[in-house]
Amino acid sequence: MRLEPFLLGTISTLSFTAALYFLKFWKRTHDGLFLAFSIAFFVEAGNRIAVIFLKNPSEGSPSIYLIRLGAFLIILGAILRKNYGTKS
Repeated sequence: MRLEPFLLGTISTLSFTAALYFLKFWKRTHDGLFLAFSIAFFVEAGNRIAVIFLKNPSEGSPSIYLIRLGAFLIILGAILRKNYGTKS
């Protein structure tokens, strides 16, 4: 029995839980940074679930890292927008 699918499932569940918490904070404050974190954690949870179902799962696959890069770029864009965006 392999431990990797169990750990990936745990990470995806925790990422999904974090996404729900950030979504709850966004609903209260309407701060775009919370929404970006929520989206990024949803993407990360989906990415981990997809890795579980791959025929030959490999954490070194470029497609996995491109999806993770996209999630981090969402967060980075929200941080830059919050710090350097137009003041309303």
